[in-house]
Amino acid sequence: MPGLTIGDTIPNLQVESTHGVIKLHDFLSNSWTILFSHPGLQPRSKVTYPIISDPNREVIKQLNMVEPDEKDASGNTVPSRALHIVGPDLKIKLSFLYPASTGRNMDEVMRVVESLQRAAKHKVATPANWKPGDPVVISPSVSNEEAKKMFPQGYEAPDLPSGKDYLRFTHVD
Repeated sequence: MPGLTIGDTIPNLQVESTHGVIKLHDFLSNSWTILFSHPGLQPRSKVTYPIISDPNREVIKQLNMVEPDEKDASGNTVPSRALHIVGPDLKIKLSFLYPASTGRNMDEVMRVVESLQRAAKHKVATPANWKPGDPVVISPSVSNEEAKKMFPQGYEAPDLPSGKDYLRFTHVD
């Protein structure tokens, strides 16, 4: 399905919300944002962020958040369990696209947000199954001299069969 993907700038849609009419760029800029859809959501408590109204499903279509083969009783496409994580630069950093039959794992979403924030702040990556507090991998583009300055707490470089020292682990907040 054509549509938004990682690295794309989120469109500056003008939308109706619980905070009045907003433009996405005005609301999203300079912060990390999780965009997701949930049909008919009625908040049970007061929330400080705007909830967008999308009765005709135009917003979710433009954000590539529909499952084209799933229809409701009226024949309308139903929202997928899609989710976009948008960085402060308004670019999509991650997209999850679950089928409508499968719920989202919010623990995984929050883990990914923390990983993306660390990667953006430091020149690091997070390994498989990483959790906050676990070591991160220093980017191979960072020289050992730079790594000593960037990570004064130090880092570990395991012995690799190749003898190279590109794999270096450290801790960051």
